[in-house]
Amino acid sequence: MEPLLPAFIMLQVLCFVSGYPSGAPTGACEDMMPRHSGVLPQPSPAPYTLLTNMETFEPGKPITVTIIGPEYRGLLLKALTDSSTDALGSWKLPPPDTRFLECTGNPEGAITHANTNLKGNTTVYSWIPSNSSPSPVYFMATVAQQRTVFWVNVRSSTLTRGKPGGLGLATGASTGLAVEKPLLVLVTCFLMLQMLG
Repeated sequence: MEPLLPAFIMLQVLCFVSGYPSGAPTGACEDMMPRHSGVLPQPSPAPYTLLTNMETFEPGKPITVTIIGPEYRGLLLKALTDSSTDALGSWKLPPPDTRFLECTGNPEGAITHANTNLKGNTTVYSWIPSNSSPSPVYFMATVAQQRTVFWVNVRSSTLTRGKPGGLGLATGASTGLAVEKPLLVLVTCFLMLQMLG
């Protein structure tokens, strides 16, 4: 039994090191796979949703992205289009316990975890579309609850390029969970017309 102890300790060290506790490796950007040796993604539907604060984007105007679901420890998050796996735009200063990850030559092209501290629904990521960001775009994430439990291809809804100078009214912006509400504009105009005459 005693000869097995060093082998067991070595196995534990190898499992810890191969799990990338300080963030995804750059090579994970292309296929969004975490490179956890001997571990496959969960086959079940992900218990996570990527929520954005807008349905359209304009170059230079931040879009917030929140991962909604159970607490998680690891992530890889980037913006892309259907025609390319290249990371688009850049991310603002990453929230605590996360960091930038260079993707396809873009030093701020993705966000990954900086440690295995728990992250949750209050962790909000901010993406800045560039002038060259094509339309439509969407966000893709790999989310890990732990080293052996993770989901790939967690996808947001699609965002299209908005018209500069257009009216975009958002609600709930203070919580980072805003969505455009064109119906709200119509209802407000209707109520104002009713009051005026």
